[in-house]
Amino acid sequence: MKKRVLVLNANPKQRSLCGLLAEAYAQEARAEAEVRTFQLAAMDFNPDLQHGYDRVQPLEPSLAAFQEALVWAEHLLICTPIWWVGIPAKFKGLLDRTLLPGFAFNFEAGNPHPIPLLGGKSVRILMTMDAPPEYYVDELGAPALKQLDLGTFKFCGFERVECDMFGPVIDSDEAQRQEWLERVKGLGADVV
Repeated sequence: MKKRVLVLNANPKQRSLCGLLAEAYAQEARAEAEVRTFQLAAMDFNPDLQHGYDRVQPLEPSLAAFQEALVWAEHLLICTPIWWVGIPAKFKGLLDRTLLPGFAFNFEAGNPHPIPLLGGKSVRILMTMDAPPEYYVDELGAPALKQLDLGTFKFCGFERVECDMFGPVIDSDEAQRQEWLERVKGLGADVV
């Protein structure tokens, strides 16, 4: 049985390096896996969790489809830009609106630790940035990676979180971008 892979281009721009990297990964993964893709730029939803968890906020069709794909997937690939050392607001909104209590986690009375509901899955995060990745990790502490790794995916039960960083994009030339694409193709080919 083929592995089920969900690929999310989490850049809210229509055309981006993230889009190229996500598609390169998906193309290679399709040789051995079932692959579904989502483009954040094409998803139409209110990114604001308007009432927190106090009231149910109905999911727009794109969010319901994304939740269904998360349940289906065994592995998630996310390609996100890093803006102001964090993830784009619309990507954060996607997480806020879909990784909800009763779907991604639950709490029990008297237990301060969440009960993760999305166990048995893995995630690989590709991050593009204009800073050198070493600076982002060593000097800034990689805050978006910590948020996604510990505060989001492991919180919801993902068992393995891996990350690859690409930058500085602003100074990259065509040869450097091609090298990054080849690296990501290798990751996609190894997904099984």
